[in-house]
Amino acid sequence: MLQFSKYERPATVEEALAIVQKVKGARVIGGGVWLRLQDRRIARAIDLSACGLDLIERVDWETGAPATGDGPTPGDAWGVGAMVTLHQLEVHGGFNASTCGVYESAVRDIVGVQMRNVATVGGSLFGRFGFSDILTALLPLECEVELAGEGRVPLAEFAARKAYERDILTRVLVRDARDLRSGFACARRSATDFSVLNVCAARVGGSWHVAVGARPGRAVLLPAEAVAALSEALPAGAPQAPAATVDGATASLSPQAAAALDAACEAASALPLGSNMRGSARYRRHLAAALTRRVVLEAAGLLAPAPAPAPAARPQAGAAHAAAQVAASPEGVPTPEGGEA
Repeated sequence: MLQFSKYERPATVEEALAIVQKVKGARVIGGGVWLRLQDRRIARAIDLSACGLDLIERVDWETGAPATGDGPTPGDAWGVGAMVTLHQLEVHGGFNASTCGVYESAVRDIVGVQMRNVATVGGSLFGRFGFSDILTALLPLECEVELAGEGRVPLAEFAARKAYERDILTRVLVRDARDLRSGFACARRSATDFSVLNVCAARVGGSWHVAVGARPGRAVLLPAEAVAALSEALPAGAPQAPAATVDGATASLSPQAAAALDAACEAASALPLGSNMRGSARYRRHLAAALTRRVVLEAAGLLAPAPAPAPAARPQAGAAHAAAQVAASPEGVPTPEGGEA
């Protein structure tokens, strides 16, 4: 059972940081989704819900200050507070439009809306979980995290480092990119389960970036040299209509582009990949190549994106359910499922 020796709810980030740096064993609470599953005692639990970190706003990338320009989307970046829930960002139209909907695609299968209304963006990134779909989706973008003590750190550097025990993640900054195109794909053993493997590709500023996560280690970017040929051979935004299948999209590539894509897929399958209860390293190598091919083709506009899953039909209840079954029954008699013998 999770136990707190003392609970603090500071009013400012500065107060929270002072507690983290002073009290040994102090821990910041994000949404508490994964923390509550642990069997441990925490000396000091710090709740950031009163610190004003639940905003999604337009900001200036260089300074991080709220944008003050004219127009519907002033500034050149998004600032996402650490206490913003996954679902808040998932349904934010402006953010999704700026990022080609890649974040929405990444989180829509994470358990359910109820959990995504509790889990926070800051908690998900600070934990740098190996199974994280969010980290994989944001890594290829021009993205930085803002720490209360250390300041701004590129997300790739933040994900690679091991410990930030005495600091607090306060905000995520995602810069607008000209002609950004991106795609995300994952493989799951069942709906709402953790990803067996996930991949995100984006063309940012003329360069391709590909992240592979749930290896089952935390997400990493493919080396720049592994995708350098893609930037030259495969521009984003294809003039022709996208193909319906991966094979069809691959067939439309020039020999140079096909070779560059093959090299990127080989680099993805050559990453350190392990085995766990969801899949073997051998299976993940196959998925890494296949999903990398899919997301690059989607981001390039050569492959039609996979449709979002349709929401499950809600069961009818009570008398309305029985009435519907009477109407549907040839004899006008409720079935046993309707609750009558």
